[in-house]
Amino acid sequence: MGAAKRVLVVGACGRMGQQIRAQISDHGELSLGAALERSGHAEVGNQIEAEVVVTDDVKSALADCEVVIDFSIPTSTIANLHAAADAGVAYVTGTTGFQPEERAEIAAMSQRIPLIHAPNFSLAVNVLGWLVREASRRLGAGFDAELLEIHHNMKRDAPSGTALFLAEAVAKGRETVLEDHLVLERAGEIGARTKDEIGIQTLRGGDNTGEHTVMFVGKGERIELIHRSSTREHFATGAVRAAAWLIGREPGLYPIEEVFGLDS
Repeated sequence: MGAAKRVLVVGACGRMGQQIRAQISDHGELSLGAALERSGHAEVGNQIEAEVVVTDDVKSALADCEVVIDFSIPTSTIANLHAAADAGVAYVTGTTGFQPEERAEIAAMSQRIPLIHAPNFSLAVNVLGWLVREASRRLGAGFDAELLEIHHNMKRDAPSGTALFLAEAVAKGRETVLEDHLVLERAGEIGARTKDEIGIQTLRGGDNTGEHTVMFVGKGERIELIHRSSTREHFATGAVRAAAWLIGREPGLYPIEEVFGLDS
């Protein structure tokens, strides 16, 4: 076995960053190479592991690293992604809430480096997406599709990226375009529900790390597919697995389903 591949963790001192660092330390083929935090963060300049000092300089953080793991905010991710593309460093990000033009930038950067952008790195959630797609395809138009998601009160974007991923799975199963049928709110005199709607309702509260329920509601019967998370550990586990998988691959935007073998 060769030397461990070095990982730059963006937001290394945050809740998700700490989970990712713990998973890296347990991974036989990876090591923490650098830790990046925003300018002014209290930990900048402090040593958090042997030979790893928290920095706010992305260019120096990228030196000698083979891959980045980033769960931050869109503006930060886009800036760091440009720096990684210039340095030729692979990139894994679970940041959500991007605008269409930012998603286009991500796609453009994937022409220069190998990149995975996924709304959720949990194996179970991605299996759920596969199940939702198959259920949607087999149940057909006779069942209405509705989604409910809840997250902690500090989450910035709504609906969650995972909810949109699951809604997209419904649309793929129906062979339709999600944007043509997505309904994000209902209020007032809106009339009867159309048969092709894919509804998402969003709740926020407490410290909930994420729950997603997909309902297929028919006449006299209902199927519910649910994922509940109580920690962030499985998100970190999947992200670290994706990082190890991505190192050394050709430039491209790789789906997380390929990492988990769910792309067939």
